Amino acid sequence: MNIVERPATSTIPPLKPGRAIEGISAVLLPYKSDDQPDWESFRRLLDRTWSAGLTPAVNMDTGYVHLLTPAERERVLSETAEVSRTRGFVAGAFIEGEQGDPAAAYLRAVKQIRARGGTPILFQTSALGETSEQNVLETYTRVAESGGPLLGFELGKMFAPFGRIYSEDLFRRLLDLEAFTGLKHSSLDRELEWRRLEIRDRHRPAFKLYTGNDLAIDMVFYGSDYLLGLSAFAVDAFALRDRLWAAGDSAAVALNDLLQYLGQLAFRAPVPGYKHSAAQFLKLRGFIPGDRPHPRSPRRPESDVALLDDIRERLEAVLASHVS
Repeated sequence: MNIVERPATSTIPPLKPGRAIEGISAVLLPYKSDDQPDWESFRRLLDRTWSAGLTPAVNMDTGYVHLLTPAERERVLSETAEVSRTRGFVAGAFIEGEQGDPAAAYLRAVKQIRARGGTPILFQTSALGETSEQNVLETYTRVAESGGPLLGFELGKMFAPFGRIYSEDLFRRLLDLEAFTGLKHSSLDRELEWRRLEIRDRHRPAFKLYTGNDLAIDMVFYGSDYLLGLSAFAVDAFALRDRLWAAGDSAAVALNDLLQYLGQLAFRAPVPGYKHSAAQFLKLRGFIPGDRPHPRSPRRPESDVALLDDIRERLEAVLASHVS
């Protein structure tokens, strides 16, 4: 069974003001009124992410990777590579539903991503969901033999049924795989992530722990970096928050509070509905023409729009106050 032992309650770790934060932002794949991907808007969102100073992540949960066809995932890669102009990006190595050896399937996906200039992140899969952690480690070890950089991924089941949160022991052993330079942790659990930071700092300080906790985005103040879906709503605001924190400016905390308010609204149950919230918010900001989600993804009520518009207005006032 996939049972994660919670650590004993520990003291709150110290904040790390002044640290540079690495931001990776999952990019929304917008949809048109005919329920087809809006590729033109997708390209614009990619460019906005790079222009803000963040690294885009594609074929992730925010981009409906689990609902796309293989041809659509391939097109996501093609569009991203074309817009990138050698700028770096992260892409999900997604193998759910593929038959046979998971390591071989991952290696095929990794090769495809690297051919387009991206850094692969190994999306979890049902094939490894209930197997032993030793088997998971052996799979990651075989993929690591292809070289780095590679990113690992822990995903809670509130995001996807094939997700899995590993034990601290397996996390510690993954740190020994040199090809893996970081891991996205999406448990939505502060204490689990704090413990991973402690283990990371003790065993491999250069390893990046990317928070996926959209309900506690201040984890970056404790030493995490981030790979978030929430940042897709406002890459400019996240980038400003990061700059303010690096400068030791207390305004970073107030801006983080506003962004967290947005996250609490958008990531309420059912959690996958956040992608519709993202589309609603980006439409309000004038960055995409429509707010339709993928036709098989949960929708938010129209009444959310007024709440989102209030947050948009307040957020844009903060952004305007920091224009030099």
